[in-house]
Parts: sequence; C-alpha cells; structure tokens
Amino acid sequence: MTDPSAELRTLTAEELAQWRQLHDDLTIIDVRSPAEFETLHIHGSYNVPLPLLTEHASDLAERLGHRAVLVCQSGNRATQAQQHLAAAGVRTANVLTGGVPAFEAAGGQVVRSAARWDIERQVRFTAGLIVLVSLLVAEFLWPESRVIAFALSAGLVVAALTGSCLMGRILSRMPWNKVTASPTARSAIASIPVATQEL
Repeated sequence: MTDPSAELRTLTAEELAQWRQLHDDLTIIDVRSPAEFETLHIHGSYNVPLPLLTEHASDLAERLGHRAVLVCQSGNRATQAQQHLAAAGVRTANVLTGGVPAFEAAGGQVVRSAARWDIERQVRFTAGLIVLVSLLVAEFLWPESRVIAFALSAGLVVAALTGSCLMGRILSRMPWNKVTASPTARSAIASIPVATQEL
C-alpha cells in the first residue's frame, strides 16, 4: 500500500553529485527494470526494480538511512517507490529529478553498456505504432479498427493518471529486455549495506 500523503522530496542532479562527495551514508536505489539498469546506471547505485520494491518495501526500509535517493528514467517510478517506502516508515527518501539522464547530463559518473531503449521510450514507440497502424487499417480496409486506437489512447490516459503502465510492464518482460540474472529480493535488497547514520 502506498502513502499518497507522503511529502514529495526531490533532489537535483547537481545536489546528488554534492551528496556523493560529502556523505558516506548515501544509498542510491535505481527502481528501473534490470535491462534499463544494465544499459545505463549511476555508479554505485543498487538495482531494486519497482515491482520488487513494492513487494519488499519493509525489508528495504530497514537498510536505508537518512540519505536515500530513488532514481528511474524520469522520476515517475521513483515517486511511486517513495510512496511505498513512506508507507513502510521511510519518509526521508528523495527522488532524483530528471532521473539517470539528468545525472549523466550534469557530468555525474555513470556506467554504460550495450545500447537499449528505456521502457518509457519503448512504450511511446509501441503505442504510436499501434495507433498509426490501426488508423491506416481503418482508412483503407476495416473502419472498425479505429476502436483499437481509441482503446490504446484511453489506456495511456489511465496510465498517466494512475502512474502505472500495463504496456510498460508487458514490454519489460519481452526477450530483448531480459538480462542474464534478474534481481530477486535476496540478491537485490540483501546486497545493500545497512546505512550508518551520520551525526
């Protein structure tokens, strides 16, 4: 259960760069999919995908100190993670504004591997392609196919309002988004050291 009343705490890429230099109790949690994390992530961050964090927020909460930063591609998933952690008692987690791309653009240290589209870009491409094809089919072959474009548009509106995207979850399970070893609660959360509290 999320805590919608939790205060939205944010941090800019420049502030995160300063925190990395000044504080030893900083923990950076990347809530994107394993494939997105493998493609590009902030050096020293831990990958706890949002679905995993949602199920094990209490376990993760026990390991976080006062300087936890949640990151994703744009801030949407990190904000959802912040709400889940707030419900588990962590009200000091910050969301990185602009996500990993903003940190990289600010000159932050990142780890990059094989190029792969992030999930949000894949959703935009897939949704646009489905709408385009359904409208072309409606124009020349089967007029009723307009309902596909209508249904997809409605789904995108719902995704924007709820912050949860079914298409994104489906795409994250596609073969091209698989990695060698996806994190489990044990491998992801247990790998995060218990933060020591700075005075």
